Amino acid sequence: MTVKANQPTLLARLRALPWAQIGVAARERARGHGRVETRAVSVVSLRPCPDLGGGFFPHAAQAIKLVRRRRPLRPGGKWKTVTVYAITSLTGLDADSALLARWIRGHWSIENRLHWVRDVTYDEDRSAVRTGYGPQGMAAFRNLAITVLRLSGATNIAAALRYHARDSLRPLITYKLM
Repeated sequence: MTVKANQPTLLARLRALPWAQIGVAARERARGHGRVETRAVSVVSLRPCPDLGGGFFPHAAQAIKLVRRRRPLRPGGKWKTVTVYAITSLTGLDADSALLARWIRGHWSIENRLHWVRDVTYDEDRSAVRTGYGPQGMAAFRNLAITVLRLSGATNIAAALRYHARDSLRPLITYKLM
């Protein structure tokens, strides 16, 4: 679970861990998409609790600190550093630092390909559906539409939605092909 600012107590406890003493467990350098990026992962076991303040989160076994530094490849590009904290119920035997780093990176592809589309293209945050099973049902329908469009080869969901909205038979044809 990635820990964000909406969990201020947990985030503060993770930041306060002795990361300098823990050191970097895995480092990766990548180049692509017009930028160069380095990722440094530090992992610490939460059993026993390293800050002696009690449990971090139910069943949490490891805390992760991922420091991403990226710079555009264009001349004069400035380095930007982002630090992300996460916790997992997996122990060090179940998932080592390199595997955890890959999973965190994989999470961002889900974030970009699904959650961002739901937030921006469907503008879910401003949805008027708020009671009963309505929000869950609408989320399921949106996920279904996104999945079908991706499976049909769409790379731009907003453009695919506009394309399908122009002809009432197009969505039926797309579903029939699945």
